[in-house]
Order: sequence, then structure tokens, then C-alpha cells
Amino acid sequence: MQRIDASTLDLEERVVSINRVTKVVKGGRNFRFSCLVVVGDKNGHVGVGTGKAMEIPDAIRKGIEDAKKNLIYVPMVNTTIPHETIGESGAGKVLLKPAKQGTGVIAGGPVRAVLELAGIRDIRTKSLGSNNARNMVNATITGLSQLTTVEKVAKLRGKSIEEILG
Repeated sequence: MQRIDASTLDLEERVVSINRVTKVVKGGRNFRFSCLVVVGDKNGHVGVGTGKAMEIPDAIRKGIEDAKKNLIYVPMVNTTIPHETIGESGAGKVLLKPAKQGTGVIAGGPVRAVLELAGIRDIRTKSLGSNNARNMVNATITGLSQLTTVEKVAKLRGKSIEEILG
């Protein structure tokens, strides 16, 4: 799969979670911050990244840079996704279901951030496993990357769209 050039996109970023990590050493405690960041252009491109640093702004900056390296394209049908899918990451599972226009984004916090920055405006979701923010975000990205359109499937099989839809 080809990489998406982040410099050509107008990306927005959203910090999903910030964790303080402590390492106990001989001289006391060392504190670091770990950030989970989602970036997207609200037009079908979204990415997730993590950053760790001694200060929160540095960790967020590193997370944004990492997210720009991990962009994916999300195929959409009008304002929703083409079909139902389940994304998995670790113990986290997220069910993504297309919805009629006007439904809105029905999703929990971390999943909502990914879907809104991807540009999806009508979708229903359900977290089926772990509610860990990192697992939920990664499961959502996995689910979105599994999506495919009818046109793509028809082209792969060498058939017309009418034959696929039956």
C-alpha cells in the first residue's frame, strides 16, 4: 500500500489521551508523558500516533509527527461507510455500522475522535472488548482500513457493479 503524503493535506489534530508514566530510580522518580494523537483532514484521510517525552507539548508534537506517518484512506459512501466491519486490536474490538443520513456519529470518546477526523458524519459503533483508549483507536483504524467499495470489488473480480449487487 502506498504512503499518503501528509504535506499535501490540510490536517487537524486531536489529543485522545495523555498518560503520566513514572520510572522509579535510585535518585527518585522520573516522570514522562505519553500521548495518543489522531490527525485527519475530514475528507477520508486519518492517522493515529503516539509520542513520549519529558514535557506534554513535546509528547504531543511527537505524536502528531507519528500520526502523519501512519495515514490511511477511508472509502466513504456519501457521509457513511460502505459496509459493516469489526476492527480488532489487542483485547479491543469495535463494531462499525453504516447509518442513514442524519443519524450523526454514535460513538464513544476515542472512537468518535477517529471517525470525526476521517470525515464520517453518519455511523453507529459499539465497543465490544477493552475500553482502553489506545486499543479502541487502533481497532477503529483497523476496521476503517478493511473497508472497500463496490466499484473496487467489481474491478477485482472482473464483473459489473450490477452483478456484484445482484
